[in-house]
Amino acid sequence: MKTVFKALIVLILLFVALLYWSVSSTSKTFGRSKILSPKNSETVNFKLYDSVLIAASTNYNSNLVKNLMQGEQYRKAWSEPVAVQILFLDTLFGGGVKILEEGGGNQTHSLKLEGPNGIEYSLRSVNKDPTPLIPDIAYTLGLKNIVVDGIAAQHPFGALLASQLAEAANIPHTHPKMVFLPKQDFLKDYNEKYGNRLFLLEYESDSWVDWTKFDSITEIRDTEDLQKLKMEQGSHLSIDKRALIKARLFDFLIGDWDRHTKQWGWAIKKIDSNYLAIPIPGDRDNAFFNAEGIIPSILGHPMIIPTLRSFDDKIDFMEGLVYPFDRYFLIDTPESIFTAEAKALQKLMTNETIDASLNVWPKSIAKLNGSEITRKIKQRRDDLVKYAKEFKAEIDRQGIVTEALKGSEDNKLNPKLLKCFDCNRN
Repeated sequence: MKTVFKALIVLILLFVALLYWSVSSTSKTFGRSKILSPKNSETVNFKLYDSVLIAASTNYNSNLVKNLMQGEQYRKAWSEPVAVQILFLDTLFGGGVKILEEGGGNQTHSLKLEGPNGIEYSLRSVNKDPTPLIPDIAYTLGLKNIVVDGIAAQHPFGALLASQLAEAANIPHTHPKMVFLPKQDFLKDYNEKYGNRLFLLEYESDSWVDWTKFDSITEIRDTEDLQKLKMEQGSHLSIDKRALIKARLFDFLIGDWDRHTKQWGWAIKKIDSNYLAIPIPGDRDNAFFNAEGIIPSILGHPMIIPTLRSFDDKIDFMEGLVYPFDRYFLIDTPESIFTAEAKALQKLMTNETIDASLNVWPKSIAKLNGSEITRKIKQRRDDLVKYAKEFKAEIDRQGIVTEALKGSEDNKLNPKLLKCFDCNRN
């Protein structure tokens, strides 16, 4: 017994030693992209260039110990030099844009823009700043790098691939494009924070002017505004449940586990005197999320952070992928719709389509991660009908929601509409 106890103590001490060794590789919580060409980025005239050679981040460089403890993840993709188009806001879309406001979530810095035609766009930072997510105890224990380094599990080019696949699947998406935003007078007070950084330029999933390919769209609203519209229109407003189920099953294909309420827009389609809300997924930061290593595996255990699901060949914990959002909009939907949408998606996502989608990536990035990611997508596609049934069963098991959806807490909903979107008609 004493021998076992001593061995356990040794293992614990070894674990702690390796942990602190791994987190000591960098003290940075945030790092900008590394510009390789042209040189002297603070003084160069970027208007003389069409593109820059840039690495998304070198903040996640590692060693063998770090790879063991915190995972290899997508570190090589983050530090791989790629050519990226240069963007000037005063000439964008021919007539320039207006900066409407600063936005962003816990990690992302963003600017909301308005184009000459009134369509709204956003610039979302590729580099993430996890400072708001770091608990005080992590600073106290010197373990903040666990949170910082977790961003290496996000693929810096993941949103581009997710968009390409969504196009093939006929799923609405925000058409992200990677751009380099140099410092420029047009940014004014935003210059220091946003200048000389890498961004995704994409459509805004909350816009008064339609940018989708659908007909008769009156506006594009977020979920909070959709609920307000529901209170006004009652039974005259419904959602496209088939489209939502298809979009959620697509999330399973690409391993995007972070799909809470705030990451959805709705294109409002007018049909005679009625309205149909078509879901638009946004924010693909966590598509293909690859949580490798001892620490991420521990954190992703169902008993610790059940929603932190890694992009593996198979889905083994459906409970962690079902959000209140799903229960709110899809409760009591027949299983036949889930399975039908799964089969339709399987037909669209052929091997050839999946492989061809990698063309959206720089060749060096596709060479690094392409074969592994496409293999996992194909495996998940083959099992999609099974996952659709599990998804439906888990929604019904968890039942109707009992609290307001994230971002909708200030909506004064009647008791029925608080529980589910269609309960208002019962």
